[in-house]
Amino acid sequence: MNRLQQQVAKARHSAFQLWLLNMGLLRTVPFNKPHGLKVTRIGDDSLTITARNVRSNRNHIKGIHACLLATLCEYVSGLSLLLKLDPAAYRIILKNIHMTYHYQAKKDVSVTFSLPESDFARDVLQPLELAEVIFKEFPVEVYDTEGNHICTGLINWQIKSWKHVRTKTD
Repeated sequence: MNRLQQQVAKARHSAFQLWLLNMGLLRTVPFNKPHGLKVTRIGDDSLTITARNVRSNRNHIKGIHACLLATLCEYVSGLSLLLKLDPAAYRIILKNIHMTYHYQAKKDVSVTFSLPESDFARDVLQPLELAEVIFKEFPVEVYDTEGNHICTGLINWQIKSWKHVRTKTD
């Protein structure tokens, strides 16, 4: 179990440990710091992350910015993958994002992403045993505090064993 997995396990049962987890994530993913994205709930196979409707997260028409919503979808699915995969053994890279926006976000928003162990084993681990690289697309839905379906992101990740990663051209 890596340090991230250990911290998340502690944060499941302690508000203080959840606060520590969020502080650590803001430091290790500095791009997200100005937006104040927070892990608010940790389930058996799920994560919930929220973003507030504050000035730094708004667009010119006072709704939550579309790019922040895309970041939220990427963040929750990527973090969920990192909790299942060993980052020392596998590299994940975002391949692409496709966003569909349904409703203007005028309230705080949250996203809950679930990655059950059985689905993860079938859709990620088993294919990785047969191929050097796999691409896995995850649908992620964002809702506001009133239950309005704000957007749906299709987040496509490239997952590859580090032993197959080439960083220099030969």
